[in-house]
Amino acid sequence: MDDPLALESQVCFALAVASRGVVSAYRSVLEPLDLTHPQYLVMLALWQHGPLAVKDIAALLDLEPATVSPLVKRLEHSGYVDRARSTHDERVLIVTPTAAGAQLRERALAVPTTMLDRLGMDESDLQATNVVLHRIIDAAREAS
Repeated sequence: MDDPLALESQVCFALAVASRGVVSAYRSVLEPLDLTHPQYLVMLALWQHGPLAVKDIAALLDLEPATVSPLVKRLEHSGYVDRARSTHDERVLIVTPTAAGAQLRERALAVPTTMLDRLGMDESDLQATNVVLHRIIDAAREAS
């Protein structure tokens, strides 16, 4: 490496640019579903795990509950989720996909394939990229 401080040598730069680009590419794919990228992530968590407390969604997405709450409110306004207090602990807010949210899952099944096509990747590329990214995520968490 000639210059260790060269911009193109910085993993933080590559990750930031890649993240912005990928999220931007998702925008037009998610628009017909009436979802933003962060809302899509919330729905993915709910489709995978079923009803979840806001704090559990936040943990799965590595976000603060205060960041997740407005996303959930907008999803409720769109008719995709219901929010209700837990019967065991009134402080806990449980988020459940509605029938419309379940139907949205069927429409969202095309999103991963569409994104692979847009990014010029195949499934093996995606798996390899995910392995590297999760190693980076784990290392960054340990370094914190």
